[in-house]
Amino acid sequence: MTTHDVKANPMAGRIARWTDIQRNGVPVMFIDSVLPGHFRMNYSVIGDTASENPDFEPAISAPHKFQIGMFEAPPGNGPGWHTHTYVELFVPLTGTWRFVYGTNPDDADDDVTEVLLGPWDVISFPPGLWRRFENASDANAVGFAVLDPHDAFLEKDPIWPEWMVEQAAARGLSADPSGRMIKPDNFAEIESEVRASIAEA
Repeated sequence: MTTHDVKANPMAGRIARWTDIQRNGVPVMFIDSVLPGHFRMNYSVIGDTASENPDFEPAISAPHKFQIGMFEAPPGNGPGWHTHTYVELFVPLTGTWRFVYGTNPDDADDDVTEVLLGPWDVISFPPGLWRRFENASDANAVGFAVLDPHDAFLEKDPIWPEWMVEQAAARGLSADPSGRMIKPDNFAEIESEVRASIAEA
């Protein structure tokens, strides 16, 4: 009798459908997520995607030399001013997105540029350049980000301006020196409120 080796499926765990990705959305992945104008649902597809909240579940867990996140935001919402020590690239999938970037997050009039991008347009931010973006559409819109590989919770990441850190702290959220979110006792309530704000838009 001939025996045959049973080989593992090389594609096991390497296909992620949008409906499954949506089930693992994190409404408070970053400390700015509790601030008006910054509500959004974040999805980890590959890697930690700079999450300050350790409670994320990547849709594809196999190691890669890049990270991919997806996001959905109501009109007028998106990440606040921040930067990273690595490259971050964005591709809108639906709607129109306003990307703003500059060298001084403390002065809105200091060397700030903005650009409107639509589906399949691409913008790539170099390390250290401050950026923010928002959904400029009249309905919820979706996009995705590609990030350089990096280790989670080794340093502050994202890097926020101090005034935004203070605003988030006033609403109960902060991050420790390693970049890990410090959750208040009422975090579940905060998360529920943000989730509802995203769904109601």
